[in-house]
Amino acid sequence: MKKIIFAGLALAVLAMSAHAQDAADPFTDAANGAKVHGASGFVCPQQIGHFERDAAGERDPEAGADFCAYSALDGVYGTLTLVPLHGAYDPKALLAADFVVQEGTGGRMVDETTQLLGPKTAPLSVYTRTYETAKLETLHYRTLFASAAVGPWTVQVTIEYAEPRDDDNEADFLNAVYGEAMAKIAGAAEPAPH
Repeated sequence: MKKIIFAGLALAVLAMSAHAQDAADPFTDAANGAKVHGASGFVCPQQIGHFERDAAGERDPEAGADFCAYSALDGVYGTLTLVPLHGAYDPKALLAADFVVQEGTGGRMVDETTQLLGPKTAPLSVYTRTYETAKLETLHYRTLFASAAVGPWTVQVTIEYAEPRDDDNEADFLNAVYGEAMAKIAGAAEPAPH
């Protein structure tokens, strides 16, 4: 009898936990399998170019950070993270923990720059840093970290890819993410007309 009661309690706790997770989900479902980030309005489509979304959810509840993760068949991975911007925007400080992990696993920084990404009519200035993690024959395996302030949010992107094979996919993913950020977040952040 005690086992049955314990099993019943365990099932009730699991059901409440699942309900709590659903209630705390920062994304809502939209048309064509998209996920809409409730706090920012950013839309994570089911597909971005050759990338298909694998997951969406909370990344760091304390910081209010949420993510959408994507992958492509050839082993290219892209993750975008939305973080509320508190105070001055400093991309190096915001990505410092990621840099430490990358360098701790043997990654070697090969590039650090600011790129104009997103819509060609109104591009966004995006900080990027690239690490090389391995080299096999003609392929250089790289991890690119990107960050930009868009309205009251920081939009961060991490892409793992092989250069030069995946250069087009990497550029398409970055432009699509920052284009969506400019369309949804920046547009929503503008003050309403009086």
